[in-house]
Parts: sequence; structure tokens; C-alpha cells
Amino acid sequence: MTGSAVSQSSHGKAGFVARHGLWSDVQSDAGAEVRRRAEADGLEMIRLSFADQHGVLRGKSITAAGLAQVLANGCSITTTLLAKDTSHRTVFPVWSRGGGFDRREMAGGGDLVMVPDPTTFRVLPWAPGTGWLLCDLYFQDGRAVPFSSRALCGGLVERLADLGYDYLSGLEIEFHLLRLDDPRLRPEHATQPGAPPAVSLLTQGFQYLTETRLDEIEPVTEVLRAQLLALGLPLRSIEVEFGPSQVEFTFEPERGRATADNTVLLRSAVKQICRRQGLHATFMCRPQSPNLFSSGWHLHQSLLERNGGANALVPRDGDGLLSTPGAQFAAGLLAHARAACVFTTPTLNGYKRYRPYTLAPDRIAWARDNRGAMLRVIGGPGDPATRIENRVGEPAANPYLYLASQIACALIGIEADLSPPAPVETPYDTAADPLPGNLPEALAALRADDVFRRTVGAGFAEYLLAIKDAEVARFFAEVTDWEQREYFGVF
Repeated sequence: MTGSAVSQSSHGKAGFVARHGLWSDVQSDAGAEVRRRAEADGLEMIRLSFADQHGVLRGKSITAAGLAQVLANGCSITTTLLAKDTSHRTVFPVWSRGGGFDRREMAGGGDLVMVPDPTTFRVLPWAPGTGWLLCDLYFQDGRAVPFSSRALCGGLVERLADLGYDYLSGLEIEFHLLRLDDPRLRPEHATQPGAPPAVSLLTQGFQYLTETRLDEIEPVTEVLRAQLLALGLPLRSIEVEFGPSQVEFTFEPERGRATADNTVLLRSAVKQICRRQGLHATFMCRPQSPNLFSSGWHLHQSLLERNGGANALVPRDGDGLLSTPGAQFAAGLLAHARAACVFTTPTLNGYKRYRPYTLAPDRIAWARDNRGAMLRVIGGPGDPATRIENRVGEPAANPYLYLASQIACALIGIEADLSPPAPVETPYDTAADPLPGNLPEALAALRADDVFRRTVGAGFAEYLLAIKDAEVARFFAEVTDWEQREYFGVF
């Protein structure tokens, strides 16, 4: 690896990547291919991005002339980007040490090193002459930054592999496509966070999966389809959802953390493509606009045996809904569902989706092929596509943390030989425990769940809790429209 052309600095000395052995042989070969493609395609700019703690892509753009240097040495990026909540406010005392950010290397607004993963290279079809690379974060001495959600997810994938399983997941995500009427760019709108754009509908709703509605929205979805496929994303279907201007995209299953890589790119790509078309795409779970419906992220997942590649969730006749490791996986998901909600449903808004009789779960239960249950088991004896669909997540979740929480539950369930309760037939009429009613409840559940915290790492859990605590505190400090309507005229 150290002899690779992409691992040398411009002065012929081994670069940062080679000195610290940060790339596998596959990545090293991919790095050489990235340089070749960038030259062959005449690229002018390369975007370097990493997924922050919220799953939002941040980074820098470099000219193509600097690509070789960046592949060898990475690119500097400020530490404070890992200290921000969803309003982009810095919530840790970066000028001193304390809280979940208590590391010497993170203080003072210094630099981390953003190292491209060359296996993620894409050419952006909507941005002429522009390439894209997903990056990982390292300290100046070559150690991985412990607050990286992509690294956390990758570590749990490796732990699952040590037990003899590969993680397989498929993305099924809902979101809204809206006409952008006013982007709110006047100076008074530049608050923190900024004023939300004014929007209108592309279609009315209540015509779930009708061809007429699909055709109405097709001029937009066709642009998205063409560009997402050109981007290399494994798009499988485009569907019109129940609500107005609401769609669902599904994707082919991928191994390891690839679904998370695809999701961060998908969300960013959809928003960028739509904005260039005079549209606004939002993955917010339940927008405030009148008559809009909640959107969910349904994660289909299974475990593959590393020795042979068979689906380890397929039950034998008489085994029940799932095989023994499948039942252990489900048991882990059910036992730690409340704590996992910080990862699957990280926004205050996402909990407004947990309502009975809405095709969204409101309690912790599993069932065979029932869309009202938190866990929907699909398949059975002899079906190689047997899987667990977790319907708890929101589209705004950090994809790496969503997947990490699921893998953590699989590890807990398998290692502790957990058994799930009996599956239900009427998920909205059971005595099963409720899902958290709001984000503060979920944060309390994560603090109390020592086993889950140990699996994802207590340090990372404390870091994430501090960020979400700051978000909750800002929410409760605001005077809402509800309060104004409820009290202003009465008292």
C-alpha cells in the first residue's frame, strides 16, 4: 500500500494516508482509479464530504489539480463541526474542556484530517465537471476520531462479522417533494436556524399508489430517477404515498454500512437536484404545512452467514417467524427499542409520527407481515428473502446511527441469547410497552440502558446525549404557536 501512487505526497514522501496505514489494498487501488477517472472525465472540482453527527454532509470543494495531494494527505477540517446541533450552534465549550467533547484534540477550534474513502467516488450528474468523495475523520496523529458516526457503524459491522454474520439492509424512505414559492432570502430571514421556505404542493393526496397521481408527479421523479441512477445509487422503485406531494423511494439491499453511505448521498442529492428545479425536498418527518402526512424510514434487514452467505434469519418449519439467530436479533431490537429511538428517531418532530392506526408503530411489538407493528417480519421457511422490517425510524435520522443501533441490538440479542415475547396480531391493541412519546423520554431511556450504551460506546452516547439535550433545551426555551393560541387570549 505504501508504494501506491495515490499514497505519496507531492514531494515523493509517504503521505498521511500511507504513514498511518489508513487504506486497505482495495481502497489504494480505488484511489488510483479515482485519479484516472478525474482526468479522463475532465473534472474541474471535487467535493470532499463527511457525514456529521446528524447525518448531514459537510466538507469542502477542491480543484481537480489538488486531488492527488488530498488522496495522499487528506484535507483539514475544523473540529467544531462535530460540536453543533441541528441549528448549527456550537453546543460544547470548545474553548475549554468539558462535557461529551472532553478531549484535548477537539478543543480550541483546531483541525482534524478529512481522509477520502476512494471506494465512494462519484461524478455528480447535476453539477457539471464535479466529482464527490465521502471522507473519514482522523486526528493529526492518525487516530480515528471517536465522534464519527460512520466509524461507529463500521466498528459494529466488524463486531458482527466476528460472530460470523454480515449485515444486510435495504432502504425504504418517504419524503415530500414541494414547489419552492419563496426561499426566504431577505436579511430578516437569516436567523439561526433560518426561516423555512414557503412552499406549495405538486399534487393533492389521499390517492395512495394511484397511477394518475404518479403521472402528475412524474416530470419531477423522472429527473430524480435519471440522476440517481447516473450517480450509481441502486434505486428500485418510486411510489406515490398517501399524503399530498409525498413519495417513497426504495433501494436494493446492501451489505455492511453501504446503505448508510447511500442514504446520506441520496438525501443530499435529492435536495440539490430539486433546488435546481425550483423545488424543495424535505426529509422532515412531519412538516407543519396543512394536510401533510408523516414520513417514515422503514429499514429492511437480515443477517447473512459469512460461511456460505445463506440468510441466517430463514426459519425451519416449526421454528416460528424466524430462525434462532433471527429471533435473538428481534429480541434485541424489542428489548432496547426505547433507548435505540435516540438513533432511529433523533428529532423532536419525529415522535409526532407514533400514532395508532396510522401505519406507524406506537408500541414495542413484532408481528408477521403487519405494517402496524414496530417490527414486521417478512418471509418464512424456505424464503431466502426473510427479513425484519423495522418501521420505527424517521427519514431525518443519521443513517449510520440508525444502522448502528440495529447492529448493536443484534449483537446484544445474539450474545445474551435473548428470546422475544410472543408476536402480536393486533399491534395497536396490545399490552406491549409504548414507544417513547417524545425525545426527552428517549434520551432518558438511553441514559438508563447500560447494556445498549456499552455496545455503542459510553463515550459516544454521552457525546450524542449532550447534543440532543441542547436541542431539547432550545425547544423548551421557545414560545411556540401552540402556547400563543392556548394562553394569550384566555389569560
